Amino acid sequence: MAKLKIVVVEDELIIADNICNTLQELGYEIAEPAISYTEALETIELFKPDLALLDIQLSGKKDGIDLAWKIKENYNFPIIFLTSNADKLTIDRVKKLTPAAYLVKPFNKDELYTSIEIALYNFTQQETVNKGKMPIKDSLFIKQKNLFIKLKFEDILFIQSDHVYIEVITTDGQKYLVRDSLSKCIKKLDNNFIRVHRGYIINISHLQTIDHNFIKIGDNKIPIGKHYRDELLSRIKPS
Repeated sequence: MAKLKIVVVEDELIIADNICNTLQELGYEIAEPAISYTEALETIELFKPDLALLDIQLSGKKDGIDLAWKIKENYNFPIIFLTSNADKLTIDRVKKLTPAAYLVKPFNKDELYTSIEIALYNFTQQETVNKGKMPIKDSLFIKQKNLFIKLKFEDILFIQSDHVYIEVITTDGQKYLVRDSLSKCIKKLDNNFIRVHRGYIINISHLQTIDHNFIKIGDNKIPIGKHYRDELLSRIKPS
């Protein structure tokens, strides 16, 4: 399980530190705040964030909107703009980027949390529509209580249906219950995942053995539906 990684780009250091402290209280992983366009790009390359909070006004010639265009073109993760300037010209520039959210300073902890949650949800939903996959790197974001949790695809063993929920089982033995369906969930995963039964999706990277009616992943014995067996065998290409 990995924490959501957030980068803060804000040239007023007191404000930046307050935002970072609040984000840490909320349970997110935070990089050292960046104060300029150049410093922000260096931080993004090193930290590889899942989301950015960008002040529009930054030190240097290029502002937060210029940085947002660069992120959109080269990195593709959600952006939340922070500003105390909500004039029409600024808003018109921002709208062309279709940011995930827009926060006017000052804002409180609840507003910050809500904006992050909405930004992640809207971004992942839109990208799923556009590409048919969950595009945020190599991970699946799931909501547990008050936070989004990032599960790397490689750490997921299998996913099973549980009425109106699904249960995600990971390599470290953790189980995460999410309100979702297998049909929707598989669209958010990469090509290592395949449905083997009306109640199961597996990660074929962790597949150990196959017999006529069951497969084994770790210590788990999972049934194979007869309508799914041929597709599974074609995917693994047994010799």
